[in-house]
Amino acid sequence: MLTYGTYDLLHYGHIRLLRRASKLGDYLVVALSTDEFNAGKGKASFYSYGVRKEMLESIRYVDLVIPEERWDQKIDDVKKYDIDIVVMGGDWRGDPRFEVLKDYCEVVYLDRTDGISSTDVKNELKH
Repeated sequence: MLTYGTYDLLHYGHIRLLRRASKLGDYLVVALSTDEFNAGKGKASFYSYGVRKEMLESIRYVDLVIPEERWDQKIDDVKKYDIDIVVMGGDWRGDPRFEVLKDYCEVVYLDRTDGISSTDVKNELKH
């Protein structure tokens, strides 16, 4: 399996998503958005790529963390890592950047955990 994300301010919603994704197969690859890729999207992470990668690598559900450096790398990732299933949060359902992968593998959308998001955490920390 393969999933993509920024995984900034790692929280229980992330952990639950990774746990559910890992149960769909026997090896979970996480493509982690680099700081440069996030900047191109107009986003900035609280933690650097290196710290976010270290945190993800410490989670027992995650087998490998690779850099996500551009939108159009997904097909190459699926081929390179022999991926059968790409797993994403339900808010990505219907996005053509993931729908195109259906020609190469199964794409599964998992509902996010209610009541938690990195955006929510950042907003709460501002108060």
